[in-house]
Amino acid sequence: KLLTMKMLLSLIALLSAALLANAAPPTCYSRVLSLSKEITESFKELQTSKAVDSCVETLPRLYLDIHNYCVLAKLRDFVAYPRCERVLEVSELKEKARSLYTIMISYCRRDLVFLTDDCGALENPVLPPIE
Repeated sequence: KLLTMKMLLSLIALLSAALLANAAPPTCYSRVLSLSKEITESFKELQTSKAVDSCVETLPRLYLDIHNYCVLAKLRDFVAYPRCERVLEVSELKEKARSLYTIMISYCRRDLVFLTDDCGALENPVLPPIE
């Protein structure tokens, strides 16, 4: 009987933990933030990849700061860039950028706050030091 009680308590604890983990759905802001970081990281990997076509070197820089209003123009320019269509990694990255743009202008339009409109900051970002 004691063993059954311990198993029941363990099950209740496990279910409670699962409910707490799923209690807060991602917000529009958290989704935009995570997708922009994912895109920025994918772009960095693409730039350093040896197996990718030389056209990747000509792609517009893709540093994204979702708090900068100019990020919308940056995303549009990147998606519309006419070269590298045949490079699968670039096509996938363009699709992610298109998704981020759509989320920002449609679904999250009222939830986002732009703190700046400094387009130069997206061209020459001041990045924190790597630890």
